Amino acid sequence: MTNEHEDQVRGGGPRGRTPEDAPAAEFSAATIGAVDPRYGDLVRGMNQRWVGRPEFVRVVDSTRQVQTVVQEAVRAGKKLTVRGGGHCYENFVFNAETQIVLDMSEMTSVYYDDRFSAFAVEAGATLLDVYERLYKVWGVTLPGGMCYSVGVGGHVSGGGWGMLARRDGLIIDHLYAVEVVVVDDHGTARTVVATREESDPNRELWWAHTGAGGGNFGVITRYWFRSPRATGRRPEQALIKPPSEVLISAIAWPWEDVTKEAFIRLTRNYSAWHTADENSEPGSAYSGLMSSLLLNHKSNGQIALVSQMDATTPNAEKLLEAYIAAVTEGVDIEHQPVTNTMGEHKPMPEYHKPQRLPWLQATRFFGTTTNFLVDPTLRADYKSAYNKKNVTDTQIEAMYEHLAHTDLEIPHAMVQFSSFGCAVNSVKPGDTASVHRDSRFKLLYQTYWNNPADDDVNISWLRSFYEDVYQKTGGVPVLDETTDGCYINYADIDLNDPKHNTSGVPWHTLYFGDNYSRMQQVKAKYDPGNHFNHGQSVRLP
Repeated sequence: MTNEHEDQVRGGGPRGRTPEDAPAAEFSAATIGAVDPRYGDLVRGMNQRWVGRPEFVRVVDSTRQVQTVVQEAVRAGKKLTVRGGGHCYENFVFNAETQIVLDMSEMTSVYYDDRFSAFAVEAGATLLDVYERLYKVWGVTLPGGMCYSVGVGGHVSGGGWGMLARRDGLIIDHLYAVEVVVVDDHGTARTVVATREESDPNRELWWAHTGAGGGNFGVITRYWFRSPRATGRRPEQALIKPPSEVLISAIAWPWEDVTKEAFIRLTRNYSAWHTADENSEPGSAYSGLMSSLLLNHKSNGQIALVSQMDATTPNAEKLLEAYIAAVTEGVDIEHQPVTNTMGEHKPMPEYHKPQRLPWLQATRFFGTTTNFLVDPTLRADYKSAYNKKNVTDTQIEAMYEHLAHTDLEIPHAMVQFSSFGCAVNSVKPGDTASVHRDSRFKLLYQTYWNNPADDDVNISWLRSFYEDVYQKTGGVPVLDETTDGCYINYADIDLNDPKHNTSGVPWHTLYFGDNYSRMQQVKAKYDPGNHFNHGQSVRLP
């Protein structure tokens, strides 16, 4: 089948191809079976809890190859899942039911498509590579995530956010179009391009890829990005420009000196600062700030506040100084350099005093500072929450009780608070599929370990921690006046389980709110046979 927008995308550029542009002599997708020496490397991602045993891994490098592999899987009745960057937090790609893994990691082109006046990015590209090419060649960027090796396929479709989110919004706020291989009700695979243009008959498919997450409607092969207020047709006019410089600050407190009162005060201050309108409304002077409060388990030795500020903002140094003063007010413990690894941050003692860095240098620094992301024994578990209003003192006390326990040695367990709001809040909840547009900060609960023998200890601890924090609302952050549900890119299968989610609020409401029924209509139109599914995929209506 030909692309439904063939006249718009043919001849996309020297570094990318549409299905029609691919040469007639193009090789077929690589097929790797269990006896192939490459197999072991291709049936796992970052989290070693999830290792698959598919019949084959198919490595593709064009949309045409993707369409062919999907068609073959449908005809054979084989369960197919898709791997991009390998960062899926649950077993949605690598599981016992999967028979074919479609590996997108060789589809990495980034180029300017003058037919759309937009940048095309293939779905296997990883974030740092995208940032490097966009910035070095054209001086532009996208407000995506921090981790260098995350693949754009799932990151974008789940409503990815990052260090520039408060200034420039979510990455989906700059999404112009998406190319998807779908399967119709006759079992025929075809390639569809859906744009944000109101006149586009496939616009709802574009909308669904602005927050529903991956593995729902088909195989994403390519995105096109153009900022909504972009003018002109030159590449350097199509996307936002990052700040030329940023300020980085990293301060820590030794756990041995942190009293319960100091812990509560620090967390309350962070929460209150972010929920104050003057700090987090669109257009705030603090739109260029992104800051994370890293509340580690006591066995780590420190807790920390790590911040980045747009250094081109007028009075940037004074604004950052005032922010740190507000968060640390009443915390009568002298802060010190960050000398311990915390989550995905390595020790950074040189930033105890704020330092200026060129933007790309800072982006590389934050994206590549930890060995965890390349540790072949890494095991992990995650949970999430969004907040519109302050975390309550009762919730902070529950956090303290779990993090301050000395009977466990889990130095890489933590809850991370991260800034949200500002430009993110300027978009209405229904304008994109990402519904959490009223939130001012978000929380990531996580724990890392290496030995499979420690699985039960870490998973049980994280469950107990999370469920105790949200005890009054059934063990989860329901969508109410204070909390705003969960983040689909931090997938958590426990939300499906009434043993762990006693709120009566289904998992899909926690992720998608009132947008879910609209997603289901898209599912019915573009994947009526439910060929693309996983534990938290959009269900047919």
